[in-house]
Amino acid sequence: MKIEINKHNSICINNDIYIDPLDLEKEGRAKFIFFTHPHWDHFSIKDINKILTKNTILICPKTMEQDIAEFANKKVLVEIEKSYHLKNIEFETFRSYNIDKIFHPKENNWVGYNIKLDAQKIAVIGDSDVTPEIKKIRTDILLIPIGGTYTMNVEEAADLTNLLRPQKVIPTHYGEIVGNKTMALEFMKKIDSNIECEILI
Repeated sequence: MKIEINKHNSICINNDIYIDPLDLEKEGRAKFIFFTHPHWDHFSIKDINKILTKNTILICPKTMEQDIAEFANKKVLVEIEKSYHLKNIEFETFRSYNIDKIFHPKENNWVGYNIKLDAQKIAVIGDSDVTPEIKKIRTDILLIPIGGTYTMNVEEAADLTNLLRPQKVIPTHYGEIVGNKTMALEFMKKIDSNIECEILI
């Protein structure tokens, strides 16, 4: 499985599954584009158009229906804690939100995704603090924000990772808008040695 992070939470899996595309340096052909929420650094029209084809399926929280209305593509508007099966991909949703910050309110019903692909689950947390819902996730590969300010910070993310015990963890959401690249090294030091930590930013 090939996982790339362009920057921030802009993720690409196997060259054609994109999550929150942002500042893409090259064009592509997306089978699926997942969106966690509509903030500008997670929902970029310019970058969507770089990878959009007539067959691309757009996947986003139901509360983003108006945001993607301009696209003629097939759309899947997802709800919290539901399971979905599309073509060769399955995924579950979970609520992604802040507990002690104002940026990502729980009532907005924004989401993270646990995507099943090639017999592995890949969880993309999105912009969230450590929440009761996220503590219940079971996944093989965890993409977790560490930047603080708008999300959980390094220490919180490391504690959560050690609790969830994925096979691999990849830190996200740092080094551009918030945080710096040394955060990833701090994060890696706090991770249980039995969990592989891969730094892609």
